[in-house]
Amino acid sequence: MLGGRMPEKSEATRRIQELRETIARHDELYYRQGTLEIEDQEYDALKRELAGLEAEFPELASEASPTKRVGDDRTEGFAKVKHRERMMSLDNTYSEAELREFAARLGRIFPDRNLPYVVEPKIDGVAVCLTYEGGQLVRAVTRGNGVEGDDVTANVREGVPALPDTLKGDAPEVIEIRGELYMTRAEFLRINTEREEKQLPLFANPRNLTAGTIKQLAGVGGRRLEIVLYGLGACQPRTFKTQSEFHAAVKGWGLPTLEKYWSAQGIDEAWACIEKLDTLRHDFAYETDGAVVKLDDFALQAEAGATAKSPRWAIAYKFAAEQAETLLEKIDVQIGRTGAVTPVAHLKPVQLAGTTVSRATLHNEDEIARKDIRPGDTVVVQKAGEIIPQVLRVVTEKRPADSQPFEFAAFLQEKGIEAERVPGQAFWRLKGRDDPALIRRRIAHFAGKPCLDIENLGEAVVDQLVTQGLVRDPADLFTLKVEDLLPLEKFAQKSSENLVAAIDASRRKEVWRLVHALGIPNVGAQSAKDLVAHFHSLPAIMRAQPEELEQVDGIGAIVAQSIRTFFEDEAQLDLVERLIAQGLRIEEEPPAAGGEETPLTGKTVVLTGTLPTLSRDEATALIEKAGGKTSSSVSKKTDYVLAGDSAGSKLDKARKLGVSIIDEDAFRAMIGE
Repeated sequence: MLGGRMPEKSEATRRIQELRETIARHDELYYRQGTLEIEDQEYDALKRELAGLEAEFPELASEASPTKRVGDDRTEGFAKVKHRERMMSLDNTYSEAELREFAARLGRIFPDRNLPYVVEPKIDGVAVCLTYEGGQLVRAVTRGNGVEGDDVTANVREGVPALPDTLKGDAPEVIEIRGELYMTRAEFLRINTEREEKQLPLFANPRNLTAGTIKQLAGVGGRRLEIVLYGLGACQPRTFKTQSEFHAAVKGWGLPTLEKYWSAQGIDEAWACIEKLDTLRHDFAYETDGAVVKLDDFALQAEAGATAKSPRWAIAYKFAAEQAETLLEKIDVQIGRTGAVTPVAHLKPVQLAGTTVSRATLHNEDEIARKDIRPGDTVVVQKAGEIIPQVLRVVTEKRPADSQPFEFAAFLQEKGIEAERVPGQAFWRLKGRDDPALIRRRIAHFAGKPCLDIENLGEAVVDQLVTQGLVRDPADLFTLKVEDLLPLEKFAQKSSENLVAAIDASRRKEVWRLVHALGIPNVGAQSAKDLVAHFHSLPAIMRAQPEELEQVDGIGAIVAQSIRTFFEDEAQLDLVERLIAQGLRIEEEPPAAGGEETPLTGKTVVLTGTLPTLSRDEATALIEKAGGKTSSSVSKKTDYVLAGDSAGSKLDKARKLGVSIIDEDAFRAMIGE
């Protein structure tokens, strides 16, 4: 019904077409582009409205729809592979009452039975199907439209180091194992931290980034993905009787599987398990957005059957995201070092998911217009994926009477920001490299703590240097004299001497800091360290071809091409040559052949938990000084896990993989501290 009344056929025709186009648009964003504009509950409400109208007007439902098929993640550029068995998606439910309705429907199929269930965490990732033949991995395919999907085998092999190519022990001759690709919070935060250092727009949540990463045609580009496997597709011979038995088999084959699931007899026990999961899930290393409830018995699953889209024997219960209402005090923008102009909401501070939130991303001009967000609005905010704060919607009934729509282009003009919208994109970029805002961002990045760490050269000082025309790029910093600084606000003889001395001292900083400071797209601190450890000098990195760059651990095809493109730019080459002429350190001594090695030479160490006396930065510095490198996640390639208090899931994974676990005392003894 529309507005509580029965619609006329003409009105229903219009609304059905509108709903089909709206749903198709959101499917395109979610399944193909790895992003979203509305929450799952809003999306499901649209689908329920469409289903209701099509049931009321079946003659309209049978008409061919011009929109794309719902839930189709297939994209151009990938080979298409048919699943041996259809790969369905689950219906969603959002309340205990709806979950009990699901159980009641099964009760009508299986009367007078206390049905056995399995309750599993619903990991917020990207569905994938692995095929093993003779115990060997032969293919990884996305869900696609359920019948066929995209072959992403190469990207899965590159991006998921924890996935074995060979199954342990006895396995069926041919088996499809379904699961979820995902990104840990730690990896997501690592990537976003590097982007924040470069003043690039942040990714919204791990699920969207996972979807975008696995569909990169040139590989996953140094982003680490994980996988969890829990579903059975085609299987020859088929010997499993229950879902619980299948979970045990997956673990026995040495595959990554669910760290926690529950068996339940009846829906009352299943609901109790969901409540328990809700208290535990925040300690998981990954995002969970709900629970999946399945009949445990495969024979009962087959008897229950499926609808055209979803199994009748399973359902997803979605947890509600924590939200809060607050005042949007103003809209401002931040300028990335590449010139990207990103709108940011300044909020009246509010508690959300255990932290105080005072800023939230507004993504782009289109997002502001779509949600009609205005300064002075009361807004509802939530953490997308429980990580990045976002403005969910405006409470329009609390909007001030004199409120006016926010005009992004006019705002930029008023601020004196000369920018233009990138053709075919939703974001704006500064028009030229000479824009003062872009110059300020680049110099602030160059001098910042993660780069050359020039003491006393903060944003306020950078702003004065650029405004007064003393500095137009990072190389100009090394030409500054004490007398240049004396006329600046809050600068006296001593403070001017201190800044000149700090700039001079930065000439001798580690080479990786200079590589990071250059601002090469997609190259963060760890990538810079890896490049210098491999090539030992900046000139060698500059000369390296993409295939040579890809030999560096963590450098994929996309990052390699980004580095090559950067050093083929004449303006960037000119800057680097001027920096070299200023005497900055550009070479590191390679380890002497056959020289003395420390216990950590060539070793990878993962830090987890709180150490008794060392901060994370201090521990990292000691590891690198001893010849080792750090990683954010545990895999078979990890040599040691340095664990402190509250170590969590990384410690559990290290035990499962047999990785050596050491405490701070053992670590200090190992490196001779």
